[in-house]
Amino acid sequence: MSATAYADLTRTFTRLYRFRHLASLAGWDHAAMMPPRGNDARAAAMAELGVHMHGMLTDTALKAKIDAAEQEKLKPIEQANVREMKRSWEAANLLPAKLVEDMSLASSKCEHAWREQRPANDWKSFAPNLEEVVRLTREQATLLAEAKGTSRYDALMDLYEPGMTSKKIEAIFGDVKTWLPDLIATVQKKQASDSVIAAKGPFAIEKQKALGLAVMKHLDFDFEGGRLDVSTHPFCGGVPEDVRITTRYREDDFAQSLMGIVHETGHARYEQNLPRDLVDQPVGVARSMGIHESQSLSFEMQLGRSKPFLSLIAPLVREHLGEQPAFTAENLGKLYTRVKPGFIRVDADEACYPAHVILRFEIERALMDGEIEVDDIPALWDEKMMQYLGVDTRGNFNNGAMQDIHWPGGAFGYFPSYTLGAMYAAQYFATIRKQIPDLDQRIERGDLAPIFDWLKTNIWSKASSLSTDELVVQATGETLNPSHFRAHLERRYLG
Repeated sequence: MSATAYADLTRTFTRLYRFRHLASLAGWDHAAMMPPRGNDARAAAMAELGVHMHGMLTDTALKAKIDAAEQEKLKPIEQANVREMKRSWEAANLLPAKLVEDMSLASSKCEHAWREQRPANDWKSFAPNLEEVVRLTREQATLLAEAKGTSRYDALMDLYEPGMTSKKIEAIFGDVKTWLPDLIATVQKKQASDSVIAAKGPFAIEKQKALGLAVMKHLDFDFEGGRLDVSTHPFCGGVPEDVRITTRYREDDFAQSLMGIVHETGHARYEQNLPRDLVDQPVGVARSMGIHESQSLSFEMQLGRSKPFLSLIAPLVREHLGEQPAFTAENLGKLYTRVKPGFIRVDADEACYPAHVILRFEIERALMDGEIEVDDIPALWDEKMMQYLGVDTRGNFNNGAMQDIHWPGGAFGYFPSYTLGAMYAAQYFATIRKQIPDLDQRIERGDLAPIFDWLKTNIWSKASSLSTDELVVQATGETLNPSHFRAHLERRYLG
């Protein structure tokens, strides 16, 4: 067995990847295209597929092959692949198939109902479905935590951000809370005297889509290997060979959909540039959700909202949406860098955004560790929104604790990745700017290749061959250093 163990493993994981391909596209269709009456059948089919993949990962023969492959003479990339295979096997074997099936059904039911309950501001109907998702997620977390010797929340976070702990997150977020409120207040005071011209709609959805596609072309999105659609909650799905991104449109606000597209294109470019010879293997996937978010935020925040990029795309905005005073490069820069606390995380400016994440981290950690229950969420949400952002959300469940798809879908432990991603992105660009002093001038000329080349060399091509710390150190010379994020905000908003 030892002579063929690694080859046997790669064949098994190739089969698993093909099933995940189908599961991912079924999930995209569920969110973007599926008619409502298809939900029950789709949920059952996805649960069945999930149980089948779980069965493949929990096959007793797989562990013996992993043990044997670890003794073989393998190349470094193959050793890394075995490491990631083992990680997948260990996670799967801690969860009974019945629990996997129950979680899939419960999250699908909760998410589907949420799509109607959220617009109706119907927390009362939403809560029982969420309670079932929480119950099952806690059961999952307990099994993972007992095996890993961690808290339940840390065990869940490790699924999205390997190696990260709530203790580390607490230290990072604790520091942010000492300076972020003052920064937000100072920026608002500074911007109060700015003369900003509001864009006058309505903006036809088809014209907004055409503008988004034109900007995606500037960002080198591969249209032969992906597409743009609409969903309730913007996301990037599909597989590296067929990346599906979505946005949502409002006829009175083109800015939201455009930056949503830029954000999701960052995710998509990462997926489209993962090493194709490894795409069907565990080592060939994205390193972590924090690293994934660092790509979308490199595109949206570091690049997309920068003055040189907005100067570059200002003619496109005018071409597709018409001539008006709001569409000068200078005014677009002001529109896209306004700091104003609000209800919605996905619409938040980059200064306020971390507060939305910190709030969710604190609530979901307490929820998973059993310190609070679902019924406690609204009051805690109201308290923390007022404390961190001065926003009153009492009774506003739609724009409060019901606004995200993550909890209905069972994705507890995911939220910290967003702000970690913003911090990694700031660190990347600090490094890029040192290496390319005239970066802004290049961006304004439309020469984005230096950014894409750097990301491809240092992040995209590495996939999961390195740990997160190893990846970031190789790329920037140091592990995560949140000071780069603070410096970026101060330079952009207070400079």
